[in-house]
Parts: sequence; structure tokens; C-alpha cells
Amino acid sequence: MEKLFAGEGEVKVDASSLELEEINVRVEMIQALIPLGLEAVKELLVQEVEALAGQRSKPKAPDNPNRRWGRQDGSVYVGDQKLPIRVPRVRNVCEETEVPLVSYQRLQSPRKMDEGLLLRMLKGISCRNYEACAETVPEAFGISASSVSRRFIKATARKLKQFQERALEELDIIALFVDGKTFADDEMVVALGVTMDGQKVPLGFIETSTENERACRQLIQDLLARGLRYDQGLLVLMDGSKGLYNAVTKTLKGYVVVQRCQWHKRENIVSYLPKQDRPRIRRKLQKAYDKDTYEEAKAALNALKPELKLMNQSALHSLVEGFEETLTLHRLGMIPELKRSFRTTNCVESLNSMAEDLTANVKRWTNSSQRHRWFAAALQDIEPRMRRINGYQHLLALRHALKRELNIQTERQLLRA
Repeated sequence: MEKLFAGEGEVKVDASSLELEEINVRVEMIQALIPLGLEAVKELLVQEVEALAGQRSKPKAPDNPNRRWGRQDGSVYVGDQKLPIRVPRVRNVCEETEVPLVSYQRLQSPRKMDEGLLLRMLKGISCRNYEACAETVPEAFGISASSVSRRFIKATARKLKQFQERALEELDIIALFVDGKTFADDEMVVALGVTMDGQKVPLGFIETSTENERACRQLIQDLLARGLRYDQGLLVLMDGSKGLYNAVTKTLKGYVVVQRCQWHKRENIVSYLPKQDRPRIRRKLQKAYDKDTYEEAKAALNALKPELKLMNQSALHSLVEGFEETLTLHRLGMIPELKRSFRTTNCVESLNSMAEDLTANVKRWTNSSQRHRWFAAALQDIEPRMRRINGYQHLLALRHALKRELNIQTERQLLRA
């Protein structure tokens, strides 16, 4: 999406911080690979034991003298890391001799991992690109791709459960972005919260075919059931979806102020106009929304109405529809301080874009459970890397402005009354 409004700003990173980041990623890779590598080793040993002594659940072949003979302490190398492991034993009961496990013997010496393979696994794990990582694990450890897939399903199922059941009452949320994202053949409606210290937190999502009111209301009700606090007022940012608007305003009636995305409104207005007129009207709309005060912005937008009336009635209707809600931040007096973060839905659209990057390699979506698991895993991976919003120092002033707008009395005012 074209972003004409200022974004989150650039961060300068020096060489030392880049080296530290590389170290952190490599440590994370090792921590992630070692359990996976050990699982691969155990699977390989079990397969060899079954080949020598048969499966546990089946009768012993009369001509096979090999029997399972407990376990003993041992060690193996995963790459160049020596790790302790319990090693299964096999014994030839006729000759009363130990039967060596060839796979275990081959794991007794360190192995230098191919640098290209290491980089592919590094990318797969650091980016949570589990499919790419799963493809390299068999090459590195001899594990079957199907078992990696099974473990990934279990891991993402746990992440989904954690995400869906995470309590929200400890989060002091002041703003809520709600937006839909096309995901596979359906749409995920995502709620992104902003805390009083400016942190962005993915709160929940719901799968739906369209942004209809019933589905979106279910999302909001789920957040409330998990403890979302709204009694001090919430600023909710969204595009022009009526389903989203009705769901939020009806469920949180009296405690919510809606800021319509000015980018979406501007582009919707100019979409009705002839192509040669769009740049000029877009500039006028942009200039109006850039005004620092509510009175100035409203006057500039009203001045456009006669021109739009002559050019295209639908464009005029689009300007009038939701007119006041595109100026909510102006009316609250917070445009100079918070316009970079709160007059568009850029924050949640950036989240959706990052989630899309992490799930782009899935070639076939088989069911809703798969979509939910992947999306929850992606959101949980993104959350620690999200930066604080620009202007977070002014969020306390925003809270006071919301209380005035919604006529929410503080405890001190109630005691005085």
C-alpha cells in the first residue's frame, strides 16, 4: 500500500549492534536446533533398533536372535556439539554379544556443518520460516520430513492456544487498531492494541469471509472475555468498513472514539474522479488533513465540497460519509503529537504485511485449523520485534482527551460529586 503519511521513522544501527544481533540469532538457532537434532538422533536410533530386533508390538521372529536390552548413557555429536543421550541397546542372545548400532557409531565424531546449509537453517529459524527450516533438517540430521511436520503442527497448535487464551487484564490499552487481511481464501480480522507506554500488542483475530458485523462483534467480545479494559476510553482506528464500525461502537458503546483512516478516505474520494483530476484533489485533501487544528482542517475540507459537487456526486458523498470521524484526532487536539501513528491504519497493516511474509511460502492451505495455527505463530513471532509508536510520550494526554470527549469521570471527580 502506498504510504504518503509519515511512517514509524528510521533506526540507525551501528556495526557493533549488528554483530550482537548476529550473535543473538545464532544463539537462538543453536537453542532451536539442538532439541530438533536430538529428536532426529532418537528417531534414527529407534529405526535401527526396530530393523535389528523387530517392532515391540509384533511377535519376535524365531530365527532372529536380537533382543532389546535396555538403555545406557552415551553421547552424540549434533553438528560439532557433543550432547548426552540415553542409547538403546540390542543384544544377540544366542551368542551373548552386544550388537552395535551403526548409526550411533557414526554419530560419535563431530561433523562440520555445510555453511550453505547452516545459513538456510539460520534463516528458517530466525524468521520462523518453518517450512524452509523443515526442508533442511532432514539433510542435516537424517530426520524424516513427515515427523518434522508433525512436530511443527503440535508446536503451532500450542502457540495458537497460548495466543487465544492470553489474559489481557494486565494490559493498559489506550488505542485499538482493527483491520481485515486476506489470508488464503478467507479474511482474518486482526485487533492490535497499543499500551500506555506505546507498545504494540496483537490481541486477537477472527476468520471470516467478509468484515461483517456479527463476526467482528465476536472478536471484540472475545477480547472483553479475556479481560480487555476499556472503562477509561479507547481510541479505535479502522478503515471505512461498516461491519467493523458497528461491531466496535455497539459493543463498546459509550467508551470508544473512532478515528477513520485518512489515507483510505482520501483514496476512496479520488477513486471516483477522472484520472487527470486525481493528483490535484489528492493534494488538496492531504493539505486539509495536514492542518494542525480541527477548525482549520474542517474549513479546508468544507471548501472542497462545491468543487466535488460539480465534478462527481459520489466523490462528494464519500467525503461527507464519516466526515467527523476522519477528524477525531484533530477534535481531540492531538494531531501535532500523534498524527504519525494514529491518523491511519498503517500500524496494523504493517503487522499484516509481516505476517504475510512469514506465511508466504505455504503453497496450499488445507483447512481453517492450519490457517489459524500459522497466523497465530506468525503474530507471536512478530510481537517482540514491534517498535513503540511515535509520540508515545503523549499518550497520557490522549487519555485525558478521551475522557473529556466521552465524559468519563475519574475517581476523584466521582468522590467530589
